[in-house]
Amino acid sequence: MTAAPSNDPVHALVPHSLDVPLRGKAQGPLAGLNFTVKDLFAIEGHKRSNGNADFYQAAAPDTTTAPIIRRLLDEGASLTGITICDEFFYSLLGTNAHYGNPENPNAPGRLAGGSSCGAAASVAAKMCDFALATDTGGSVRIPASFCGLYGFRPTHGRIALEGATLLAPSYDTAGLFTRDAALMAKVARLLLEGETVEAAPSRLLIAQDLFAAADPWIEEASAEALLGLGDVLPLPEPIVLASDEIETWREAFRIVQGGEIQNTVLTVIREQKLRLDSGIKERFDMAEAITPSEIAWAETIRDEARIRMTELCTPGTLIALPTAPTLPQPDTAEDGEETQTYRERTLEFTCPAGHAGLPQISLPLGEAQDCPVGLSLIGWAGGDEALLDLAKRLQAAFG
Repeated sequence: MTAAPSNDPVHALVPHSLDVPLRGKAQGPLAGLNFTVKDLFAIEGHKRSNGNADFYQAAAPDTTTAPIIRRLLDEGASLTGITICDEFFYSLLGTNAHYGNPENPNAPGRLAGGSSCGAAASVAAKMCDFALATDTGGSVRIPASFCGLYGFRPTHGRIALEGATLLAPSYDTAGLFTRDAALMAKVARLLLEGETVEAAPSRLLIAQDLFAAADPWIEEASAEALLGLGDVLPLPEPIVLASDEIETWREAFRIVQGGEIQNTVLTVIREQKLRLDSGIKERFDMAEAITPSEIAWAETIRDEARIRMTELCTPGTLIALPTAPTLPQPDTAEDGEETQTYRERTLEFTCPAGHAGLPQISLPLGEAQDCPVGLSLIGWAGGDEALLDLAKRLQAAFG
């Protein structure tokens, strides 16, 4: 394990973070703001580790900078650090055996959540104004909930991922962390591409089955947050999102994701004979063993989940659910059998939006047992801007 840079109070940065910030343009809508990036984006002249020290040692410096980073620099923001992530992004826990675990400044003694753990920690610790990361199975949404931040996963494909290491491309999205909803909307609007589907939020569906599946203190804190937003949100309508089928949706996510991993980072891991930490290693072994027939079954389930979510999330319709079913894990937790149940439960809350490619924002509006609790809103495809604008109004209402 290697120590992080000294100007890092929560161990959020990789040892190979920037020695000198990359300054944004003097003029622009983001001038004067700082940001950090997850250690999977290309930065010209720098190497990325993807959370693995052996990969970093063998890698060559990137010759270009990811367009998403270049855009932020052109808009005036300065890049100040590169953040720790779970090894090859294949975890939701927030640990890294090579570089150490980022601390959660808003839940001492607990992990920040993964895989974008360092990015979330850097924003929560006020080391920067916002952070750029990625979300495949919840890697922005879960750390946002655990660290008390706004966390945004866009409609799939609406923020370009060129120059980023991909894990499961049909689920991979860029993502953002901020402490403020207005800043989230400002940054995201500069990055969003493609079709915008404009509609005023007019219907609010409450996923009762997922509220009931969360730990009691999570359910209570999320429900209380919803009550506090009653004057801004449409009248709530209780629904059953998936019931017992949610376990099948989660299993389909695991298999489709694993099948795609066979053609992305797994090829590099095997070619370079990279050392993987326990828990991560077993997960990649599992992915490698997935068969074409399993993938075909899982794709069928994914199609069913996508149809269900798309039918519910018509323009103007939102779905509310707790972002995560649990509190942050203790900082003594290790990725493996002891956290398998945590991972499975968490994926049941994150896979619905992932299967359908829908935008989701985690709002830091709850608290339980001295820990942040996130309330999530899932929007309709292309409704990112409406979701972001609503988050601004909700922050103002919640105070």
